[in-house]
Amino acid sequence: MQKKETQKYWNPILETLPPKKIKELQFKKFKRIVEWAYANSKLYRRLYDDAGFKPEDLKRWEDIYKVPIVQKEDYRKAQAKEPWPYGDTLCVPLDDVTEYHQTSGTTGQPVYQPDTWQDWEWWSEMWAYILWAQGFRKSDRVFIPFGYNVTMASWAGHYASEKVGCEVVPGGILNTEERLLKIKELKASAIMASPSYVIKMAETCKKQLKMDPSELNIQKILCAGEPGASVPSTKKRMEEEWNTKVYDNVMATEVGGWAYECTSQPGGLHVNEAFFLVELVDIDTGDPIEELHIPGKIIITAFDRYAQPCIRFDTKDISMWGKPCECGRTYRILKGGVHGRVDHITKIKGVSFNPLSVEEVVRNTPELADEYFLEVKEEGAAEVLILKVEKRPDVSIDTETLKHNLARQLRLKTNLNFRIEFLEYGTLPRPEVKIQRFIDLRTNKGKR
Repeated sequence: MQKKETQKYWNPILETLPPKKIKELQFKKFKRIVEWAYANSKLYRRLYDDAGFKPEDLKRWEDIYKVPIVQKEDYRKAQAKEPWPYGDTLCVPLDDVTEYHQTSGTTGQPVYQPDTWQDWEWWSEMWAYILWAQGFRKSDRVFIPFGYNVTMASWAGHYASEKVGCEVVPGGILNTEERLLKIKELKASAIMASPSYVIKMAETCKKQLKMDPSELNIQKILCAGEPGASVPSTKKRMEEEWNTKVYDNVMATEVGGWAYECTSQPGGLHVNEAFFLVELVDIDTGDPIEELHIPGKIIITAFDRYAQPCIRFDTKDISMWGKPCECGRTYRILKGGVHGRVDHITKIKGVSFNPLSVEEVVRNTPELADEYFLEVKEEGAAEVLILKVEKRPDVSIDTETLKHNLARQLRLKTNLNFRIEFLEYGTLPRPEVKIQRFIDLRTNKGKR
């Protein structure tokens, strides 16, 4: 049945279920996928048998925490076996696999991801919730700038856009300037891109086309791939440059599109609770966190993905629970979205340091260009934290004053001192997708 353009929710029943009913549905789905994985996956059977766990042990909600957590490395080891390339992770006959994708490999050997046709339909439906919540409708012409390749995000966004009725324009083989010209030519109304590339496109638009990005009349931008769209200063920069709303969305190849921002922009992300169980656990003890505003590590289960299940997957990401959104969805909110990764948090001079905190300061300093790079290294017995930035060419403030002001703001935000180096404008890379902005060069790297 065709959905009405004015309909607020993609699935009004599931998106507004009372929390108690959501929990009942989630427990039923959780039991089903655990039973499936134990019966069909050598990886999960081995993991559960080694821990002394059986699916029949799941009798109440609290028993979920008895289920062993799976790590990305578990997938990598299991996929070293036959049948190639999925090995012991595969739960269906190899002939049933219709979609191949893989992780980006930014944290090591890529994980290969098989999906059946049913799994791929699940992907499109899950993403339809996201797009509808962000105002995507049949009237939209959506421009996707990347070459889709073997990674997941653009494929999922493409097919889900078609599902909600949008017209899709793939711009993969074009360069940035050509993509902007195509957006202008076709009067695209929406863009899907990483925050870094949204910023790069705005910079190219002004520099190469001598045009303000707002003149392209983009009505909405969906961001994924980096936490930037949930960093207030980065979101503000993008929205001001394009004169439009920017929405965050979080996905992982192994998991799915598990959290998204709606048009109410509640300062956080809705967990897509009809499709996923998202837990927050204490970083040190693993104990569940249900209270608001307490940071924890994100553990995720995908309920309806059968070729390669993802059950209690350790994402390494950090967030906290927030207050409900005014949009009427009963799905829980992750306040501030994803705050960073556990494996990126380190101790420098005895202080716990999250590199993402620097992005908030840099992007909130109007005299600075958008890109930056961080490194920490040893100089003798001292640990030195270096921030490399660029000053915008059109600002008149002298560099020493700007450096002093920036150092003070960084000190207030992180309780650390930085060595600030100014590079010539345009020196730092302007990436299209993910980028590594922090490197730890210490031989004895700090621990949490």
